[in-house]
Amino acid sequence: MSYQLSPHKNTNVRVSLPAVCFVWQIAMIVLFGVFIRYDEESDAHWVVYKKDHNVTDIENDFYFRYPSFQDVHVMIFVGFGFLMTFLKRYSFGGVGFNFLIAAFGLQWALLMQGWFHSLDHTTGKIYIGVESLINADFCCAGSLIAYGALLGKVSPVQLMVVTLFGVTLFAVEEYIILDLLHCRDAGGSMVIHAFGGYYGLAISWVLYRPNLNQSKRLNGSVYHSDMFAMIGTLFLWMFWPSFNSAITDHGDGQHRAAINTYIALASSVLTTVAISSMSQKGGKLDMVHIQNATLAGGVAMGTAAEFMITPYGSLIVGFCCGIISTFGYLFITPFLEKYLKLQDTCGVHNLHAVPGMLGGFIGAIVAAAADESVYSKEGLINVFDFEGDFANRSPGTQGGFQAAGTCVSIAFGLVGGAIVGFILKFPIWGDPADDNCFDDEVYWEVPEDEETIPPVLEYNNHMIHKHQEM
Repeated sequence: MSYQLSPHKNTNVRVSLPAVCFVWQIAMIVLFGVFIRYDEESDAHWVVYKKDHNVTDIENDFYFRYPSFQDVHVMIFVGFGFLMTFLKRYSFGGVGFNFLIAAFGLQWALLMQGWFHSLDHTTGKIYIGVESLINADFCCAGSLIAYGALLGKVSPVQLMVVTLFGVTLFAVEEYIILDLLHCRDAGGSMVIHAFGGYYGLAISWVLYRPNLNQSKRLNGSVYHSDMFAMIGTLFLWMFWPSFNSAITDHGDGQHRAAINTYIALASSVLTTVAISSMSQKGGKLDMVHIQNATLAGGVAMGTAAEFMITPYGSLIVGFCCGIISTFGYLFITPFLEKYLKLQDTCGVHNLHAVPGMLGGFIGAIVAAAADESVYSKEGLINVFDFEGDFANRSPGTQGGFQAAGTCVSIAFGLVGGAIVGFILKFPIWGDPADDNCFDDEVYWEVPEDEETIPPVLEYNNHMIHKHQEM
């Protein structure tokens, strides 16, 4: 019966996956050769630059940004990767495909962001330094968030396409929001979370699977998979202050962003636990809420983190977002699936899309309320970059533009995601059938479970090939 419901799909990616990886990686080599060079702080001419500008090695941006870069890098590969290992039979896919698309995405991001932000028009080259690496990681985050909505239902080739378009769209919307609208968005509530969340949701909506309940037995966690996902949560939670402060202004901006994020995160943990406990008859906690909603404060703090939102303001943001995100897992995700035909594996709607959108609007309100008595005149100019073409912009106007930027990111996510979704509907990508989702067996060599191995005679280690005769 199930055979008629979902026609048999060919999930063999032996040609398409190597082709995409090789061709796109060779394209990266060519494009890097044409465009990308070291900036003055990573070039061998740094010794000359030091003499000319009378600076020392310690003033090289590397020593200032690299600790933040390390933390962000851990979040992208370990945090996001392990957060997606909660499915009982999809941990390889969660962490492995996360690894693949982040590694591809960051290369394409260095190019896309370079063309939009740091192309030297006299030489036609892009000059990269440590800050470019942080921004490239941020750019990947948008596509990794989108992956959360698609987890278990797409092939690695489709994920590469999602990343190719995701990074491209990201670079364009980021340019519009940060350069043309002149918004401030240090931690990316708008450009990363709102965009990535709605991008993934739109793709998932177009790729709706009517018979996904045939894979229901695998769409869940087991004891140890939830434990692994909690590792991802804790890495994300610990390093989120770095994420939100990584590219803020030297000095007070970075300092304040870290403090505000740290406080908001702590607050969202308590409200998440409270709502999770209230929602169950016996007051028991749900691991899904603890893995995800505890991070919502960090997401919603992304835009306002570098503003003078005050410490108690940060607590309030975390307080509200822990509640909203947990309610999302309890009520909104089932509602979206039932009535809007939207299947969201990781609940990115509750952790990224909605808190990201709220973060954008919180940023708009805090920016609009800024005044000289709180910031000082120099402080306002410094925090909001009221310089050059924007020297006469008032905080109120800035707030309006911040709100507009949030809408731009959501529009890019929804429209871009819908288009990418239709591209992925073509039957050429090797995606699994409805009764074959959430299963690593489709794309990975999975070692047999311990019970099936005769004791003592054969040890299930990485040296012995799975099919080897005893």
